Amino acid sequence: MALPSQAHSATADLLTQAQRLAGDRHGSIFSCTSFLGKLLEKTGVCSEIAFTRYVVSGRKPGPDPQLWLSDARLGRVPVRIYRLRAPPAGPRAGVTFFHGGGWLYGSIASHENICSYIAGESNSVVVLIEYRLAPEHKYPDAYEDCLNATIHFMKNAEHYGVDPASITVCGDSAGGNLAAAVSQTLAGRSDLPSLRAQVLIYPGLQALDFNLPSYHQNRGVPLLFRERAAFFALQYLNGHALHMQEVLEGSHIPPDMRLKYRKWVSSDHIPEKFKIRGVKPPKSTDFIAEVYETVKRFCEPNLCPLLAEDAVVQQLPQSFILTCEYDVLRDDGLLYKKRLEDNGVPVTWYHLEDGFHGIISLYDYCGLSFPSGKRGLDSIVNFLKGL
Repeated sequence: MALPSQAHSATADLLTQAQRLAGDRHGSIFSCTSFLGKLLEKTGVCSEIAFTRYVVSGRKPGPDPQLWLSDARLGRVPVRIYRLRAPPAGPRAGVTFFHGGGWLYGSIASHENICSYIAGESNSVVVLIEYRLAPEHKYPDAYEDCLNATIHFMKNAEHYGVDPASITVCGDSAGGNLAAAVSQTLAGRSDLPSLRAQVLIYPGLQALDFNLPSYHQNRGVPLLFRERAAFFALQYLNGHALHMQEVLEGSHIPPDMRLKYRKWVSSDHIPEKFKIRGVKPPKSTDFIAEVYETVKRFCEPNLCPLLAEDAVVQQLPQSFILTCEYDVLRDDGLLYKKRLEDNGVPVTWYHLEDGFHGIISLYDYCGLSFPSGKRGLDSIVNFLKGL
């Protein structure tokens, strides 16, 4: 996304400074981006969201002679399609990919390197979905774009040289949330082929409890801070982040509802080995009904897939979940892994002990190289090739 024209010069200088300050490659760029975005917003140059979208929009990789890329629309949703140029021996597998970025950021450009890699290495037709972003477009717009584009792709798979029975939904971070929600919605539908699999890359799957162990252990670890996780969820839901502190404290969920969902969302279900870095029990807080009224849709599975009923979870396809140790969303993935396994769904789990949130996107980015990100990306490719 381009910045307003009057901001180009100032932004270029500030971005250069941000990159120069990035001595700690595990997040200084992001930290500087946030700081500079706030500064630009206060000075009236552009909004923090517009600046951050500009910074994270990604660099356009050089053309890959082995890949054919095309822009299209699935229904009314813009997409980019990636596939190998070499003629296939038969129909290929298909992947619909939903990019991350907290529902506010990300685009085709920001995830071109990931989708190109997956398409080339797994010999799949990858369709990268350009869904509408918050806060301009609130929930459920992003979910509906991803769902509608996936259904369109499934109904017209043969047109793209894809086997209709070999389609996987995939996404990272907020995109993992969208992939899980789409997979649940399509589960059990008789008018469509069943999804072959779902691939969830450090997904955010609930907004009831921001006090799970990983949220405190990694609260200040880039690229996703604890406060930002709540900020993104609120922006997606309401188009603003009012009551963020109450949501972080847990005052937004009624006691009876919290008790109901405790069987699925609780630190009790996190393996003890993930608590060895120390976990302090959260302070008890009073329920605030007025806050609940503004966020009660957090209890909808299309927004928080971890809350889906067992009858839905039981129908889900074979699943792959990638988690990172240094990630506030780690426990969302662990809890969903348990739910899937408890309901008889085959799960392949890959945990990056040295990984942090967003590392897949940084396996080879602007001169930075993260072997852990490359390992994670290869684990996804190997899973897809094994289907």
